[in-house]
Amino acid sequence: MISALRICLQSRWRGEFAELCGIFFFLLLYALQIQCYQCEEMKHNDCSTPEYIVNCTVNVQDMCQKEVLVKPDGIHYRKSCASSGACLIASSGYQQFCTGRLNSVCISCCNTPLCNGPKRKRPVPSAATSNRPLLLLLLLVSLALKLLPLT
Repeated sequence: MISALRICLQSRWRGEFAELCGIFFFLLLYALQIQCYQCEEMKHNDCSTPEYIVNCTVNVQDMCQKEVLVKPDGIHYRKSCASSGACLIASSGYQQFCTGRLNSVCISCCNTPLCNGPKRKRPVPSAATSNRPLLLLLLLVSLALKLLPLT
């Protein structure tokens, strides 16, 4: 994908095509970026509100991570973006400590937007995430119409 972007930005591509190419790659990166909740040691799942939503690093942090810690004063949560490798290793490494009893730690990984928030009864996609594929399709169609001569 990076090499295709370089081709778009090279000096031989000028004018409308370069502009459309840049817009396409911007939207493509936006579509690939995941959002997660991020907080440290919050009680009662309090960090599942809009002010704790972060954009994860594209092509690096492709998962959301959730840690549930059972402490004497109640259940605490840590939530963050994570790379798939690091998250899966951490979650499997803590499997033996995920008992639900005092001092237990459970780590889970997921790869859909805001999936490290509270469990929903029925998944309802947000308008922003459900429109991403449509935006990309519209961009590709408009790009094709600009590049292909109409006969």
